Amino acid sequence: MHAFDVLGDPVRRRVLELLVDGERTAGDIPDTVRSEFGISQPAVSQHLKVLRDAGFVQVRVDGARRFYALQAEPLVGVDAWLAPFRAFWDQRLDALGTEIKRGQRARREGTRPRRSAAR
Repeated sequence: MHAFDVLGDPVRRRVLELLVDGERTAGDIPDTVRSEFGISQPAVSQHLKVLRDAGFVQVRVDGARRFYALQAEPLVGVDAWLAPFRAFWDQRLDALGTEIKRGQRARREGTRPRRSAAR
């Protein structure tokens, strides 16, 4: 399964978001996802299986408990695919940063920010 097929599902994206800060137990993930998406425990388990099979998460067993952790490798591939597209938003983000600094400077000086000539 292609990485974007995996990431195309909002439930799977949410599971990855939950794992950004570190391992989560197999009980914690479904509880959170079920409350937010209103899906069953077996449905959450199926999403976790897709994430495992695609290499986005790994499972560590400790006694009777299962811990899920994020795997970076598939995300590195997604990041590499997105790299050529960054040029489209980098310039706009740079311009936004300039405007924010201009507004902050104007507030400090008690003046109104000048409008940029480029629109």
